[in-house]
Amino acid sequence: MKALTATNYNFPGQQSVYHGKVRDVYNIGGEKLVMVATDRISAFDVVLPKGIPFKGQVLNQIASSFLDATADICPNWKQATPDPMVTVGVMCQGFPLEMIVRGYLCGSAWRAYKSGVREICGVRLPEGMKENQKFPVPIITPTTKAEIGEHDADISKEEILKRGLCTPEEYAILEDYTLRLFERGTQIAAKRGLILVDTKYEFGKHDGKIYLMDEIHTPDSSRYFYSEGYEERFAKGEPQRQLSKEFVREWLMDNGFQGKEGQQVPEMTDEIVRGISDRYVELFEHITGEKFVPQDAEDIAARIERNVTDYLNQ
Repeated sequence: MKALTATNYNFPGQQSVYHGKVRDVYNIGGEKLVMVATDRISAFDVVLPKGIPFKGQVLNQIASSFLDATADICPNWKQATPDPMVTVGVMCQGFPLEMIVRGYLCGSAWRAYKSGVREICGVRLPEGMKENQKFPVPIITPTTKAEIGEHDADISKEEILKRGLCTPEEYAILEDYTLRLFERGTQIAAKRGLILVDTKYEFGKHDGKIYLMDEIHTPDSSRYFYSEGYEERFAKGEPQRQLSKEFVREWLMDNGFQGKEGQQVPEMTDEIVRGISDRYVELFEHITGEKFVPQDAEDIAARIERNVTDYLNQ
């Protein structure tokens, strides 16, 4: 099983390239972006030493499918997917924010709540809530979009406006789009026997208009629970069955790694890599309701170069 862990293309009209933790983004003529979803995998802000076969294809195809399924709610950056691991779209000037929306009290919000916090990002939380409990209505808890090497930080709507990160009119649109996208994602998840617990959206401007950018509703940017057994587990105070990349973090933690200084990433045997790959395929099939069709992996880099170049030359 082969994995694509690095790219170094020179596409027609290319101006620059940005290598992120898991995606490589090529700037074409200052107008288009070619976003390659590699098979790199990160956890605890660390890129793990081995790639996961088909991970890039899984995430790119999930995001592409959800961009299409939500295009009636707000404009998005996607123009084409010339390769299973690539999305091409319009270049936007991104807002320095991530719009995080939560339908349930879990993860970092639950840890804060358990320690006595009752307000997150300016949002008051009800008393007496339990872990994994559904909020009366979904809440938006934005974070700043950190510079490389820094961590995102919680921020309130008031602070966003005070710092001029967007105008009040723009924030009203971001809030509206966020809640409507989350509602659509929730409806789609319910049809698949899933609960969309929380997710994040990124927005930017193109020609003066606000666009949804980046990925959407993937297991790397979202948390899902299985609907079946949710009520029973919640009543008993048991952990929920999750559909996210949490299983990778759990494997790392079980083996003494949380990204802290001096800690070693545990050995990623072929068996471990194959297991993670299988889980990503399982995520794809649950979330989309479609059978996963693995693409030719003989020479992934050459395939992508051919497909993207053909598209750009059209």
